[in-house]
Amino acid sequence: MKKTAILLLLACITASAGAQTMYDAFNYSKSNYVGTARTAAMGNAFTALGGDIGAVSINPAGSAVARYSQISVTPGISISTNTAMGTSTDWFEKNLRTSMTRFAMPNFGFTINFETPRISGLKNWSIGFIGTRTDTYQDDMMASGSNANTSFAGSLATLANGYDSGVLLADDAYDNIPVNDWRAILAHRTHIASLVPLLPGQDENNAPTNEYIGVTENAYLNTDEDGNQYFIMKQGGPIDQTFARRTLGSKYDYVINLGGNFSDVVFVGANLGITSLRYSHQYYIRETAQDPTFFETEFDYLKYGYGYDATGTAVYGKFGIIVTPGAGLRLGAAIQTPSSITINESWSMSAEHSSYNSEGGSETSPDVEYSYRILSPFRFNVGAALTFGDLGLISIDYERCNYGSMRFSELRSNDNTAFEDVNADIRNTMGVSHEVRAGIEVKPLPELAVRAGYSLITSALPSDVDYQNQFIWERTDGDMHNFSLGLGYSSKGSFFADLAVRLTKYADTWIYPYEYYVYDDDWNQYVDANVLTPEIISRRMLWNVMLTLGLRF
Repeated sequence: MKKTAILLLLACITASAGAQTMYDAFNYSKSNYVGTARTAAMGNAFTALGGDIGAVSINPAGSAVARYSQISVTPGISISTNTAMGTSTDWFEKNLRTSMTRFAMPNFGFTINFETPRISGLKNWSIGFIGTRTDTYQDDMMASGSNANTSFAGSLATLANGYDSGVLLADDAYDNIPVNDWRAILAHRTHIASLVPLLPGQDENNAPTNEYIGVTENAYLNTDEDGNQYFIMKQGGPIDQTFARRTLGSKYDYVINLGGNFSDVVFVGANLGITSLRYSHQYYIRETAQDPTFFETEFDYLKYGYGYDATGTAVYGKFGIIVTPGAGLRLGAAIQTPSSITINESWSMSAEHSSYNSEGGSETSPDVEYSYRILSPFRFNVGAALTFGDLGLISIDYERCNYGSMRFSELRSNDNTAFEDVNADIRNTMGVSHEVRAGIEVKPLPELAVRAGYSLITSALPSDVDYQNQFIWERTDGDMHNFSLGLGYSSKGSFFADLAVRLTKYADTWIYPYEYYVYDDDWNQYVDANVLTPEIISRRMLWNVMLTLGLRF
């Protein structure tokens, strides 16, 4: 196979600007509020309620509802579970379940209330500072099994085809080859992908220098009807494969709040929000021969690893209103401006390999550091609640966010041509996410509250579109669901405590650890329908257990 002229043009693009994808923009822009134990227990359906520290990030007018000052802190733990296995018995057939437990601080803050002497108009106003977790990056996944048909090594050989061996081995290879193909450099330098064997009668002077065979593949000599000889590459035997990855981090919104109460009927508020995120993503692919004698190279094992870290900051505004028309009815709405998220990222990849009958090696790519901006989407939410005096309440919210409006841009230039393709992908592919939240609170005793909640967040990622996440292709199908329960206690004094448990069930994700292709007689690439790409289905859940302790004064 020969690389086209388009590939040569891509080589001129800077390495740092080649790794950003549609999924990165979505990953850093999406939100999944946690809140305090009270708001979380009620599904965060607080657009029309307010009165709680956790409600201020949902609707800034919520701070003015409380006619008192308050301070609270919400420690907790997050427990993630992931069950993964291949969709066929031909690969990753083991059903593996992994879990991870981390300490969390989903919410903390205070509001200070100031009364005015007026009996109508502005009766009280408040200021506050609240920190709340708006997304949790926590996942530990592993898939394992055997495969006699395809290998990551064969996929890397496919990726290297068309690149001259001298180009891959050159000192400036990482500067001249697009980042999507850096794995070809690693593969050739570690001898995971080597040049195809010499045909009978060939010598090194007329042998191809841009056609490769994977270390797990054997070369079988064939002759066509015209007497021309050529090799067919096939996997030598079964191998054990493992694909594992770990994601860590969180996104927090820190808001400075100002709220006002007008005649106990209209409550308004505004937030100046500062977003801070930290994200870490590592994965590895390992292949081990079940019997090295099946392979001409006497292949032993290989391992490929990838590590990525990112931090981000942004500033936005949010404005909200709550109206109490009477008869226990409450209505609320809030809008949040788009924000320009500055992302600073770094990443690298590595490979190593060992065989008994061929040369092995190890290689690590240079560390890549790059900064850019993502324009996050505008979002708004509305809500309604009905209170029943001291007996309890019910509440429902709706939130909408159009992720198709996200955009990448350069940080220090208005030349965004490097992002034209990915911005087009976002514009043509990403959809609108709809979120419905509902909650109920019942008070069997004045000091005790029992709560339950649910929220549904529809996916903005189309279920029929594959996307790239850190050089791995994935597909998502389904929506995200949050189920929650909680208890609350309020003393006759100023102390209060709330407990909540929330289960988040994420959409199923299909993961393709590598792409596999075979070739015809002229080394033209085509997909063999009988040799499928390995596919892993990942089912992820996250438990949040939290306790809010606070004082009202």
